[in-house]
Amino acid sequence: MSGLVEFLQADGTVVEVRITEVRGSSPREAGAFLLVCGARIWGTVGGGQLEYMALDEARKLARSDGSVAEMNVPLGPEIGQCCGGRVRLDLRILDAADKARLLAEEAARVAALPEVLILGAGHVGRALAYAFAPLPVRVTLIDSRAEELARAPKGIEQICTPLPEAKLRAAGAGAAYIVATHEHSLDFLLTQEALARGDAAYVGMIGSQTKRAKFESWAVGPTEALMCPMAAANKGDRRPEVIAAFVVAEVMTALAKSPAKETADE
Repeated sequence: MSGLVEFLQADGTVVEVRITEVRGSSPREAGAFLLVCGARIWGTVGGGQLEYMALDEARKLARSDGSVAEMNVPLGPEIGQCCGGRVRLDLRILDAADKARLLAEEAARVAALPEVLILGAGHVGRALAYAFAPLPVRVTLIDSRAEELARAPKGIEQICTPLPEAKLRAAGAGAAYIVATHEHSLDFLLTQEALARGDAAYVGMIGSQTKRAKFESWAVGPTEALMCPMAAANKGDRRPEVIAAFVVAEVMTALAKSPAKETADE
């Protein structure tokens, strides 16, 4: 969201390129859009030759006396693409009202994204924050240590609190919880809280099979939903970035299957 705000607030004429009609196969769906302001761009209509053509037309429109334009593009060999469909693109120069509309749309889109709570901003937690940053989720990194949060990527929501369980309880239904704090006892407490909700799309706790066994002997209630060890497909690579990549794949798969996702899509 902050990236869009900065883009729209910068000087220069901004042209919106929006896919308004799709027939057959295309790299993006109707409604996808791209913003163009000189050499700067935000968003995408699918890349490839289609996007190069759209960028060229947007910059021509910005230099012209007009305010709107239209492109009807066959996605075939004639432009070097093999999708085989056809798309219509509407281009227009944005005024203040248009920019306000876009920001409202983006805020609503972000609010509807599934939540991912990373509980612990240590080396694995930070690697997870970096890995999730470009994905269509709302990520919150939570820790009691301000110095660790300060090392996390910019643009990710960060909460410094001595009571992370309160943030866990306040999350919406269908969220994903990744527990990777600096204390085993805190990991157990937060994992218990996440499982007890009964509405999580994913609950993962960092650790080994031994740690899981200790947790299961301590926990109250069912633990079958717990993913521990996380990154099950990882064959022993302990680099934080590699662990994060495998965990992100697990979480995104779980979110795609969750009842909350299915309800939102209806």
